[in-house]
Amino acid sequence: MSVDPKVTLTELIRSALKSVVPEHADAPVLLERPKQPGHGDFATNIAMQLAKALKRSPRDLASLLLAELPPSTLVAQAEVAGAGFINFTLAPEAKTVVVGEVLARKADYGRGADKKCSVQVEFVSANPTGPLHVGHGRGAAYGASLAAVLAFAGHTVSREYYVNDAGRQMDILTLSTWLRYLALFGIEIGFPDNAYQGDYVIDMARELKNAHGERFAGVDAAAVLANTPGLPSAEREDDEAKAQREQHLDALIANAKRLLGEDYQWVHGFVLNEQLGDGRDDLQEFGVGFDKWFSERSLFDTGLVERAVDLLEKGGHIYLQNGAKWFRSTAFGDEKDRVVQRENGIYTYFASDIAYHLNKYERGFDRIIDIWGADHHGYIARVKGAIKALGLDPAKLDVALVQFAVLYRGGRKTSMSTRSGEFVTLRALRNEVGNDACRFFYVLRKSDQHLDFDLDLAKSQERENPVYYIQYAHARTCALHREWGGEVDDLAAADLRHLGSERELALCARLSAFPEIVQIAAADYAPHQIAFYLKDLAADFHGWYNAERILVADEAVKLSRLALVEAIRRVLSNGLALLGVSAPESM
Repeated sequence: MSVDPKVTLTELIRSALKSVVPEHADAPVLLERPKQPGHGDFATNIAMQLAKALKRSPRDLASLLLAELPPSTLVAQAEVAGAGFINFTLAPEAKTVVVGEVLARKADYGRGADKKCSVQVEFVSANPTGPLHVGHGRGAAYGASLAAVLAFAGHTVSREYYVNDAGRQMDILTLSTWLRYLALFGIEIGFPDNAYQGDYVIDMARELKNAHGERFAGVDAAAVLANTPGLPSAEREDDEAKAQREQHLDALIANAKRLLGEDYQWVHGFVLNEQLGDGRDDLQEFGVGFDKWFSERSLFDTGLVERAVDLLEKGGHIYLQNGAKWFRSTAFGDEKDRVVQRENGIYTYFASDIAYHLNKYERGFDRIIDIWGADHHGYIARVKGAIKALGLDPAKLDVALVQFAVLYRGGRKTSMSTRSGEFVTLRALRNEVGNDACRFFYVLRKSDQHLDFDLDLAKSQERENPVYYIQYAHARTCALHREWGGEVDDLAAADLRHLGSERELALCARLSAFPEIVQIAAADYAPHQIAFYLKDLAADFHGWYNAERILVADEAVKLSRLALVEAIRRVLSNGLALLGVSAPESM
């Protein structure tokens, strides 16, 4: 008998097809687990699938197939149900065999066969202009869990962080830090309200002073403010006023570059390394690691941005307007065409994004997954359009969107703006509720669904807190083994025929579903499926634990139940590991 009952059931159904409708003997057989326990362990709609082509009643066809099913010790009962389903109820020994498989495979139970498919997952990729906030945390948790699930499902996975180390935002952070640094020497310039405001900027300015003294302070306020346009009144919030403030900021950046000369790049590198290092440390503490940190600047240094735009131009996808180069993205479903190179010769963010994706394709990945914030939804069409315009297959690229997580404290939402400095950092959230609660709560919903992060629930030690409930189940299994005092390896010889209660067989069925859940979660980019599964497994175990004594006097029964306990412990541990959550042995 195959350990996987779906394999054996498929063989039985295919044998019946050869007998009843040989011309359809190779029809795909779909087997699903019914939601209602009373409908058996598996159901197939093969009769409904073929009935129209054969001009037969689905129920009649199902009855004929049922009559031709070869006998099998795997099946306790098979019956026609509903509009033409065939429901299968497995024999107890067919359900309990999974316990032995879990005990044998241990940490590899649920792992898929090597699919020889290389997948790149790029996630977080936050601008290194400030500490990671709770919104970034959701993308980090989702990306790390998705990558883990894909790898466990059998794929070769490369985890990547795209470092935005070129462009205007880094210039704004460099200017912000330098202005705060000048203020430490009494050189006061009105700090722009559209610069970066957080205390971390002041901290970097102090570090700059402590390390280099007055090296970057040989200027006066008049030189810094020279040739900058006037600012509108603070009360004005119209588009023209906002544009004037941005022009003022750009002029300050230009003056900083002129006054600092070669030292500007040093200050730029200092603030980049400070913020990138802080983000890297934060993510590592969060259990999120990357195989590659890819520099945006390298795209310019290697000429790839220029090459990508040239390729588009040679393909007839670029036109000139008012001195700027535009990509015809409307030809690929975008709402308007996009500038790739401004009239001053500077390439846009979109141009570097095109080059980055060209680089991904040239590295030869079979599948490319970008994880973006939900506010980037409109970006998908233009990126895929550029990929197609380059003569590449846009179907290789999948974009998973992550909705922002909203943290509620005292019934109030907290701002996430990195410019204003009013945000809750990921580090602060982790310190308050712990890594485990953060990692689990972040993936408890589909990534594209809105998430309200309930702090009180995350910190509670009640069954309503799902991560506590699951971890408590794992701790209970460990406590049972400690109380027993035997060797876990000895449980492989347990006689599983003693597992026969309704709860025990239901637990076995739940365990056997884990490999399938892993594959579904990988195929759908849905690690929340693992979280839901673990909640159900924990609930089944707690129900059994409370209803039946496990450490009974009968040695054979006790060992069989302990074998089931060990299988449950192992699957809980395997599943939690995919989500980056610890499996405590005591609580």
